[in-house]
Amino acid sequence: MTLHNHLGSPLAVTKIGILVGGGPAPGINSVIEAATIRSLLRGVEVVGIQDGFKWLMRGDASRIRPLTYDTVSRIHFQGGSFLGTSRANPTKDAHSLSAVVSTLDRLRIQGLITIGGDDTAFSAMRVEQAAQDRLRVVHVPKTIDNDLCLPHGMSTFGFQTARHVGVEIVKNLMVDARTTSRWYVVVTMGRKAGHLALGIGKAAGATLTVIPEEFVHDRDGRIKLSDLANIVVGAIAKRLHMGRMDGVVVLAEGLVELLDQEELERLGHVERDEHGHLRLSELDLGRMVKQEVAHALDRAGIKMTIVSKNIGYELRCADPIPFDMEYTRDLGYCAAQYLLDGGSAAMVTVDNNGRFSPLPFKEMLDPATGRTKVRMVDIQSESYIIARDYMVRLTAQDLKNEAFVASVAASLNLTPEAFRQRFAPVVH
Repeated sequence: MTLHNHLGSPLAVTKIGILVGGGPAPGINSVIEAATIRSLLRGVEVVGIQDGFKWLMRGDASRIRPLTYDTVSRIHFQGGSFLGTSRANPTKDAHSLSAVVSTLDRLRIQGLITIGGDDTAFSAMRVEQAAQDRLRVVHVPKTIDNDLCLPHGMSTFGFQTARHVGVEIVKNLMVDARTTSRWYVVVTMGRKAGHLALGIGKAAGATLTVIPEEFVHDRDGRIKLSDLANIVVGAIAKRLHMGRMDGVVVLAEGLVELLDQEELERLGHVERDEHGHLRLSELDLGRMVKQEVAHALDRAGIKMTIVSKNIGYELRCADPIPFDMEYTRDLGYCAAQYLLDGGSAAMVTVDNNGRFSPLPFKEMLDPATGRTKVRMVDIQSESYIIARDYMVRLTAQDLKNEAFVASVAASLNLTPEAFRQRFAPVVH
């Protein structure tokens, strides 16, 4: 296997460092193991850097551990991160960025493998730029959100395992919902994009799935809690019309980012992480949607148990399924080989045919934001349209059906005119 360096001739690398940034994702340890073994086979020393950029930013060169065949053997079966992780942001100021570069210099690390999502990819790019020719950097894309803009439609590692575990949880909730005649409102991880929510909801056959991409183009990118509640109430009313008292709704947590400041404050104290992102886990979207829906049903005289549940932390550190174990072995190998061949300033990608292709850092940036590109769900794709068609959800065709509208409106104590006026804005 020959991996080509876009910079030209190979450069000698005698010591490689590996670190993990951002949230956990199944398959991290497999990347570490594969990259370590490939490097050791070439006689290159490998060290693991604990907790992402956290200690490097402080000039602390002590938080490293040698990686050997024995230390990494079979860690690919395990979830979590063998090296820990953090959201420490070395790009927040010049001092932190300089500290990272100088600490890596002191450690005599010439090659750096970063494992993480879009924020870690951006940090890796900035570190490589600051180090100039003293450090080669390659990034391995990791996130259960599946929102990194990879070519060929390949998923980010960890996504398939997270979806698999999420489907098992939602499947059990669907059985419980039918058994007890109740509804669940499930919120899944997915800061910007709805890939995970849609992947879980579609595979499990959840009653309804709502993702941020639905609202970006036709609502100025904003949505109200009352709109989300009406989408769910409409599904419940339609489901009741079908003779069913139960259901499971899957919401992507990124819907929170589309709320205005006033509505955000209704969800609780708004905190941000080191990269400036809302701490979505601190904002209980499911509870607020549940309350809005419950109030609407109470006004209609409908008594129904609704339970909200967040799933995300249960998915991030699961043991990887075979797909992610194999995929991440390829990514780790290619990351190490690319550095060993003198490559730098690129993200590792492997297409559906198993072919390696480095994506230069500069091609990862969105010209409009200056940040790494985010891959959104294509709501014009057949995959999304199929998912939508299998949901129990009010449609424009429903609102044209006089008999249906009369029946469902009556169940909500509304006139047909009031029903259409209320639900037309949330029917796409």
